[in-house]
Amino acid sequence: MTLPTPESNRLPYWLRRLWPIYCFLAALVTFGYALYDPYQIDGDAVSYMDIGDLIRAHNWHAVINGYWNPLYPAALSLGHTLFHSTRYNELHAYYMVNFGIFLLEMLAIVAFTDALVQLRELREDSTSSLASFLLDRYTLRYLGVAILIISTQRELSMGKVRPDALLQAFLLLGLAALLKHLATSHLRYAALMGITLGLAYLTKSFAFLFTLLCILALILFRAFWQRHAPVRIAAAAALALICFSLVAGPFIAALSKQKGRFDFGDSGNLNYAWFVSGTEKMHLQPDQTSSFGAAEVHLTHPNKVLLKSPVVVSYKQLPYGTYPDWFDASFWNEHIKVHMNPHLQVSVTIACLVRILRYIANHPEAWVLLAVLFVIGARLRLDWRPRANAFWLTPILLGAGVFCIYSMVNVEDRYIAFGFLAVLLPAFAALRHSAKVPASTAQNMTSAIVLLLALLAVGESARIVGELRRNFKVAQTPAGWYDPDTYGAAHALNALGVGPGDTVACIGDKACLDTHYWARLAGVRILTEIYKPAEDPVYSALANMPNRDQAIDTVRSEGGKVLIGYFTPGLMTGTNPISAGWRELDSSPFYALPLNLPETSSSTENTHPGAASH
Repeated sequence: MTLPTPESNRLPYWLRRLWPIYCFLAALVTFGYALYDPYQIDGDAVSYMDIGDLIRAHNWHAVINGYWNPLYPAALSLGHTLFHSTRYNELHAYYMVNFGIFLLEMLAIVAFTDALVQLRELREDSTSSLASFLLDRYTLRYLGVAILIISTQRELSMGKVRPDALLQAFLLLGLAALLKHLATSHLRYAALMGITLGLAYLTKSFAFLFTLLCILALILFRAFWQRHAPVRIAAAAALALICFSLVAGPFIAALSKQKGRFDFGDSGNLNYAWFVSGTEKMHLQPDQTSSFGAAEVHLTHPNKVLLKSPVVVSYKQLPYGTYPDWFDASFWNEHIKVHMNPHLQVSVTIACLVRILRYIANHPEAWVLLAVLFVIGARLRLDWRPRANAFWLTPILLGAGVFCIYSMVNVEDRYIAFGFLAVLLPAFAALRHSAKVPASTAQNMTSAIVLLLALLAVGESARIVGELRRNFKVAQTPAGWYDPDTYGAAHALNALGVGPGDTVACIGDKACLDTHYWARLAGVRILTEIYKPAEDPVYSALANMPNRDQAIDTVRSEGGKVLIGYFTPGLMTGTNPISAGWRELDSSPFYALPLNLPETSSSTENTHPGAASH
């Protein structure tokens, strides 16, 4: 009989054995989100869906967009094809695409943590014993996946049809390839870094700048911390840049040709104009100099203004998109040259730093874990000198770079989730045990605590999914992603005779910009808008509109079949001039005012067809 080895009695041994089971549980509970996560669609999501439609139609000219990049829409298009989706059930396919992206994120976490450990071991051989580190390879994997699950519960949920999770996956894979290259000096990892970061750029243009930072980090770390020959460093950096260019270059070339200048994406420039330069975001006109802020504005094709008071605009210039004004913001805002406004820059940066601190405070699990580890004797020694084991330096600085870039413009939780992982996981990987506690005891305690956090993250997701499923059953909706108001309004529009190929008008930010998925479901395009400030309720805007009839006649002359608005329930009674003629769309807050409907449709009573049509 063979006696068990000391290794088999240690918890890290069982962590390795249980790792496949944990991955299965993590995937299983996240699949529950793909089934039951509630409806969370906004204007950004609709734009990505529209581009996905253009990809399926092979309309490559329309896919070239200065504001939205094409890889995430391509993934949505693939999901739409695989699931044979229709307009009314496409969200099911898109939730499944997001689940597939989560699996890719899990793979990226494993690649990143394993690369961290490999670089750590390479540098440690010449300094001290590897046993001094508290978190081994598998413990770090558990921690990374646990934090990913927590992030999926919050800012990167299945219900958000947005590219941030896919971007995070490719950035993590790119960073993992960079660390593997630093650990091995193999050129294939430099090439892999360029390819994955090229895919990240095709997901979101932010990755262009991050790629340059990664190549700079490769050069500096190999030059100052590894003392490699300049020729070898230059070859690796050049290969990474070439591979990035091969992946990202065709899109950059097509976009630059469309714009008539070198252009890798306008989202950063426009967001800087809106958030820092103080430039008006919506419906900016060449004569509105007071709305230019600190930017220099020479618009190539602004919105066509049909009426100045109230502002009625037409979107017929751009032949693509459910809501063309947000389908490609770079088209309407072409030739805005931003200038720094120091006063606004300081206030924006302070506000962004507050949001970063709020994000950190809203993710206390890792900090509580860190505090507990310090209590049991962990110590963090981040020695960045060239002779020290500074394996953590590159990912932490690059993660901090993410925070710095976004804090110059605008911070949202989904933007900085990657930076949080890039800083946090190397910091945990650098933890060592003190001499006061035996190494085996400290490692076992650490592994037990990390495993507890990992299981709690899965358990919390299981609890949330269970609650979502109960709510889904109580509401008796066809699916978790089904929104009765939005789907009901779309069905009611189709019943009125408004459908694919038709154009409509809208009024108010709620019906136009924020929640215009109803238009995509109905198969119509919004080509005219009566604009009102976001802070004014639609009913009040109509009531205070001195030339209301003129505005409606102007919209009618553009050929749209109906005018859609989103109203507070109970106000549209039909008993006063403001609400006269407006039709409630399937008991939802959406109302339609017939403009150019056939007489038979205009006189037919709405019979709430939504439930029967689904």
